[in-house]
Amino acid sequence: MAEAAPRRAVQRYRELARSSSKNGLERELLLDGINLLLEAYASGLPIESAAFDHHLLDARPARAFAEQLRSSGTEVLIVSTKVMESMSPVRTPSGAVGIARRFLVPLDAAVGGPSALVVVAHDVQDPGNVGGIIRTAEAAGASAFIGSTGTADPFGWRALRGSMGSALRVPIARADFNEALRACRKAGLVITALVPRAGEPYFKSDFRKPTALILGGEGPGLSPDVANNADRQVSIPMHGPVESLNVGVAAALVLYEAFRQRSSGAQPLKAV
Repeated sequence: MAEAAPRRAVQRYRELARSSSKNGLERELLLDGINLLLEAYASGLPIESAAFDHHLLDARPARAFAEQLRSSGTEVLIVSTKVMESMSPVRTPSGAVGIARRFLVPLDAAVGGPSALVVVAHDVQDPGNVGGIIRTAEAAGASAFIGSTGTADPFGWRALRGSMGSALRVPIARADFNEALRACRKAGLVITALVPRAGEPYFKSDFRKPTALILGGEGPGLSPDVANNADRQVSIPMHGPVESLNVGVAAALVLYEAFRQRSSGAQPLKAV
């Protein structure tokens, strides 16, 4: 039986759908879907509130999870489908939403470590791309993700969905782009700009040293000033009239080359 959700709770979910709540390094996250709720719970994040469409709780695993959340201190709301449509940020709700808390990491912590592999996204504006890059970064063993102030919020609900839970675990920092670059240089990272053309083929570059991989936004990519001030420029060889790849695809290729080198001790390729 659906309960009447307090109006304040519905309003809070709607506000978070527009923008994640910020308090210094702390963020309130809107989790859309039971899978993200499960990921947050498994990651040990505090889940303050969770709402379930009462039809979803007809399934025993969902009902057991709701009880598990309630036992851990989470406010659990069981609502009608109509109320769920108001609380969920998507047109066709999956039947569960929640609010969790997570902290950004300080910039110095994001760039530290003897084997750092830091992804720096500069003006990547599509939240789905941001989430996908974070997902790939975790899979390929990157140590942190830094989003410039012009990059989509990595803790926004669209990016969280795109990351499929990785944004709940990967160390994430937000900073002015120039400030992020200064921190990377101070930490001794090799500043590596990913450019569409004229860079060294990515599979010939050495990613075994502490590295910051700089990604440009959709369309314009990195400006010449940014690329020219990097320690090196790398490119993905492409045939014919294709000018560039989706930023998420490009990031995946380079990150997995870094993963290959770092996990097996393999050297950069010397020939195509």
